[in-house]
Amino acid sequence: MQILTSRDGGVFRLQINRPEKRNALTNGMYDTMASALEKAADDPGVRVVLIHGQLDAFSSGNDLQDFVQAPPTNEDSPVGRFITAISLAPKPIVAAVAGPAVGIGTSMLLHCDLVYAAEGTRFQLPFVNLALLPEAGSSLLLPQRVGHLRAAELLMLGEPFSAAKALQFGLVTEVVADGDAALQAAEAAATKLAAKPPTALQLTKRLMKAPHAERLAAQVADETSHFVEQLRSPEAAEAFKAFFEKRAPDFSASAERASPPSKISQSERPHV
Repeated sequence: MQILTSRDGGVFRLQINRPEKRNALTNGMYDTMASALEKAADDPGVRVVLIHGQLDAFSSGNDLQDFVQAPPTNEDSPVGRFITAISLAPKPIVAAVAGPAVGIGTSMLLHCDLVYAAEGTRFQLPFVNLALLPEAGSSLLLPQRVGHLRAAELLMLGEPFSAAKALQFGLVTEVVADGDAALQAAEAAATKLAAKPPTALQLTKRLMKAPHAERLAAQVADETSHFVEQLRSPEAAEAFKAFFEKRAPDFSASAERASPPSKISQSERPHV
């Protein structure tokens, strides 16, 4: 099983379990995770969700072979279902992160309430490098969290960054030693949360997220629309071809014939 779920008291555990591929995510895995999160949301016995991978891998992002064969087309795609489920999750989500946390392996953490990272964790948001766009609401949530300049560094340069930098930027709760320390810290936090009064806990989460909920939903929709459009572009074709051929991409030709970006949505327009 590539996604393992279990429940211990009020803690619902979701483990990404594809270590031979560094927990690269397929459409089937997204579907299973979405269903698991929906089940946890509807189960009154579940008080908190704990998400983790292995001790040396959280997720290396999308399985690009699977992604190319069955790309997302709208918000009802498997990855869209997962993003909706995690962004609307009413109960606290705790994550333990180690090893690679790439693409959605990083952006999903923006929807978690507590994140414990092993010291050797390597985060990365390489969407632009693949001629794609941020997803999971990260183009909104990341600038809100870390400010525009830092978000631009992470999203536009798309380079790996350390757990220490993630802590400095406010993307993780705590950095702990490598090995099982991150999972132990997350398990301890999840156990504490599960013992709290559930209504008060869920209302606290809802109140913290409420001011941005409508904007987040609109941003995810905009991201998806632009993402799907960009996925069909010559830039993306070159980026993916270069990835599979293990060479540096050449975007010089696409730059010469590039068309202006689509019109921005009403929600993106500046207010004066």
